[in-house]
Amino acid sequence: MNRIVWMVFRNLFRAPFWFAHIVRMGAEDTPYSEQERYDYIRRMVETINITGRVSVQVYGAENLPQQDGFIMFPNHQGLFDVLALIEASSHPFGVVIKKEAAGILLVKQVVRALRGIAIDRDDIKSAMEIIRQMTREVKEGRNYVIFPEGTRSRNGNQILPFKAGTFKSAVNARCPIVPVALIDSYRPFDEGGIGRRTVQVHFLPPLMPEQYIGKKTVEIADIVHDSIQDKIDQNIW
Repeated sequence: MNRIVWMVFRNLFRAPFWFAHIVRMGAEDTPYSEQERYDYIRRMVETINITGRVSVQVYGAENLPQQDGFIMFPNHQGLFDVLALIEASSHPFGVVIKKEAAGILLVKQVVRALRGIAIDRDDIKSAMEIIRQMTREVKEGRNYVIFPEGTRSRNGNQILPFKAGTFKSAVNARCPIVPVALIDSYRPFDEGGIGRRTVQVHFLPPLMPEQYIGKKTVEIADIVHDSIQDKIDQNIW
């Protein structure tokens, strides 16, 4: 059986309540704070992962900045990535996802509740506006996750080159850049069956503004890329 189908089946009786509550949380005039919205979604995700027979192992949580206003840059392995990141991080964050995925039922409502952003990768003008929006919000103390590969790797734990442009918001906001290494995150949904799977999330030491100011975004992208690939290589077996 497909794991996504299994997850839906196991949580079918919870889904209407979850959906209704998340819709209320996503409203513009919601009374819930960002932390309250995130904590609710995180508990929901933890339940989904448990019932889906996926264990998320978290390493380096102490590397997350104590003060909000940072951007996480993980490698991109598949649909499970965001579920792993939400379970792993106690800090609320908005996620930048491609426009096509943002239209999926429940995904759309969750992204809205997290105040995430849908990006049209073919619209340069829209992408520039998103960079400005992220810069503004990160300066105000919000956190974001953006996948610098731009698309998922189809080579398991071998990551693709990073797009330098995805680092512009961090540079403009002069915020901590947190590399995140996802290991085996492709396995829950790409491999057949519903056998138990383990996904590793490694939060690496952040790259602070004083460490990257003056560098080109291409150089920053290479530094973050190589640190993530090194961590993956050290922990796969």
